[in-house]
Amino acid sequence: MNTSLKNWHTFLDTKNPKILDELLSDEVIFYSPIVWTPQEGKQITKLYLMAAMEVFGGENADFKYVKQVIDNKQFILEFVTLIDGVTVNGVDMIEVNDDGKIISFKVMVRPLKAINKVHEKMGEMLENLKH
Repeated sequence: MNTSLKNWHTFLDTKNPKILDELLSDEVIFYSPIVWTPQEGKQITKLYLMAAMEVFGGENADFKYVKQVIDNKQFILEFVTLIDGVTVNGVDMIEVNDDGKIISFKVMVRPLKAINKVHEKMGEMLENLKH
């Protein structure tokens, strides 16, 4: 398995934010399934990913990747989780540079009911993390 992808899985298992510091490029761009404007830079991307970790993989969730498509420096990871009884299906589309740092992280979510739930929970979590 690609080292970057292995480190991503380690982050998911440990929830250690220091792994993100090593894994994310300073110029990383995060594409949210909710917010139209791309979020640029390591700090904002880290904030979103830490919030998502709590929302998607929190104590009541059952987050798991069900499929991985790996092509050189691009990974498409399909996931399923349960948030407040709503099944969320989506993909993480991750691109790394030659140094193995994540330069692009795009999240797509379906169905609409799931998008609405993710929007609600991510809004709450981002507010909590800002304080």
